[in-house]
Amino acid sequence: MADLSGKKVAFLLTNGYEDSELTSPWDAIIGAGAHATLVSPADDDLTGKKGHRAPVDLDVASADAADFDALMLPGGVVNADHLRMDERSVQFTRAFFDAGKPVGVICHGAWILIEAGVMDGRTLTSYPSLRTDLKNAGAHWVDEEVVVDQGLVSSRTPDDLPAFNAKLVEEIGEGRHHIQAE
Repeated sequence: MADLSGKKVAFLLTNGYEDSELTSPWDAIIGAGAHATLVSPADDDLTGKKGHRAPVDLDVASADAADFDALMLPGGVVNADHLRMDERSVQFTRAFFDAGKPVGVICHGAWILIEAGVMDGRTLTSYPSLRTDLKNAGAHWVDEEVVVDQGLVSSRTPDDLPAFNAKLVEEIGEGRHHIQAE
């Protein structure tokens, strides 16, 4: 496992997130030595769809992608739908791609990538119901446990978390991907 000491990872989410898609990558990132920050358009503690509670560290309106080494986007239908409708969250997400920084996304979290306009020519996976949306945005969708495309790490469901976490930590350890920004 890569040593992520000194790395800062933003987790962007709001209420209705898939609990394990926050907690499992969070634990993997922390376990590898990185610092994780929960960024959200909501200003209160967040509640996952199964009741997990998480305190917001930073309002997305005050967040700057330049302060982080990577971005993690947990899924959950309600979470993902609300984030893609929040322009500050979309801009924050786009900034990671513009800078070539690693981005992890799982399940429905990929919806915000469509809004950010960063899917053209990218290969990724997601929850199967997003397949048509992602293809219409120019992505090549595949049904695989984990997919890595120049710093973009994607998976389908919580069942994929062990493989996803390993690849996410690896990509954050590798750092900036110049092709990601093209």
